[in-house]
Amino acid sequence: MPPPSQPTGEPRPRAMVIDRAWRDLGPGLQALSGPGGAPLTRTVKLIVLPLVVRPALCPELAVDFLGPAEAARLDALIRESGRRLVATAQWFTLLKKARRALGVVAGNPQDLYFQRCFELATQHGAPSAGADAVARAVVEDVADAGGGRTVEALKNHLADAVRHARLDRELTAAWESRRTVPAADVAEAVARAAEVLGVCGAPGQAVSSPAYTSMVEAEHGGLFGRALWAHASGVWGGADQPAHLGLTVRQVPACPEVGRSASTATLPAPLDRTLFERLFLVLQSSARREELPTLPELVGREVGRSCAPLGLHDESLRVTVVLGGRLAVGLDPLGTGEGPQGRTAAHRAVNSRWRREASVLRARRMTVSPRPDPDGGALDALAQDLRTPWAAYMRRLWVRLHGRDVPGAPLADLASAWAVLDGVARSVMMDHRARVRSALRTLSAPPVTETATAVAATKPRSA
Repeated sequence: MPPPSQPTGEPRPRAMVIDRAWRDLGPGLQALSGPGGAPLTRTVKLIVLPLVVRPALCPELAVDFLGPAEAARLDALIRESGRRLVATAQWFTLLKKARRALGVVAGNPQDLYFQRCFELATQHGAPSAGADAVARAVVEDVADAGGGRTVEALKNHLADAVRHARLDRELTAAWESRRTVPAADVAEAVARAAEVLGVCGAPGQAVSSPAYTSMVEAEHGGLFGRALWAHASGVWGGADQPAHLGLTVRQVPACPEVGRSASTATLPAPLDRTLFERLFLVLQSSARREELPTLPELVGREVGRSCAPLGLHDESLRVTVVLGGRLAVGLDPLGTGEGPQGRTAAHRAVNSRWRREASVLRARRMTVSPRPDPDGGALDALAQDLRTPWAAYMRRLWVRLHGRDVPGAPLADLASAWAVLDGVARSVMMDHRARVRSALRTLSAPPVTETATAVAATKPRSA
């Protein structure tokens, strides 16, 4: 069901405009859409915004809330690209088929092929005669562009016993050479972070901030990371939140290991990951692996990075972790009013957006109900996520920053840092929305009979 319309003349969220225009395009977009018919997050990020909307050329469409004229312009741009988007979906389906036939498993297909499929749709229109050969060539080209920077190549590289032992010695030496600092040394960093967040998320926010620059120059991010090595506590003004905010499950991080395998379903907390697990996500999610260092250099740099404060080399990224932590402990989607005092403009912007979520409102009503959880705990788990949103936020933030640190992409100013901080908040919110909808669909589904269960049990499971 499309989102409800808003009164004429009022600003509309850009995401809502995109969602409605997308749904109105009709059938043929399933490969680029989620189960509910909305465009996938990666569809918006990799196709709609950069290739259809092109906010760099239309800066009036680069903001989160659009006036009536801007909303109409955005709607028109998406509708005008309808045929091309349907062709893009068809090419993506074809490339995935070619990928399976070639046995390619490295990387996320959406990250690797979405933009290439839009190019194919622009150049050729919908797939026609000879499209299979074109799709195969594109898949091979993308695979070759990685230059051996694949998960399988990483596994083979670390399988060498001599190399594995050498890396283990290097990790131990780097870990033992660390320098810790007292937890008291981070009080100024946390206070300065609140000052920086005070100018974020508000209308006319500052593009740069002397406080942000001074945090980077004073290496407040590095100090914070070294304090975590010394078992810091009470950093955020209360004893109920650990200083590391879920970046590790230990009181203090341990020396990282080399590792030999990884799975996205069982990845540990960021600072508890092995060398293999840290690079696994980078190689899987990078759409431009050819721009990464060569595999031996990539592994060598990760040894030092994994033993650096907060597991990051660049100081601007470390400072962004501190900013993210200060923002995370003030996230309050349920509107309980609990948590640290002195909420900033950034907190107000993120929390107000989250509290408007229909899925959050529904989950709040259901999870505070005195009735037992009818599905045995799923709603309780969702409620817990809303009570401690900082855990998912910090985990996702670290992954985002690590993905910038590996290719060397610092955050030069406050505007860049806030774009990442706010983007992670939106990502966590949308992920929670999807999980709430999935739980509600499960609750509303008819019960499965014993016969149906027995039949389903006999069917082979897909990989």
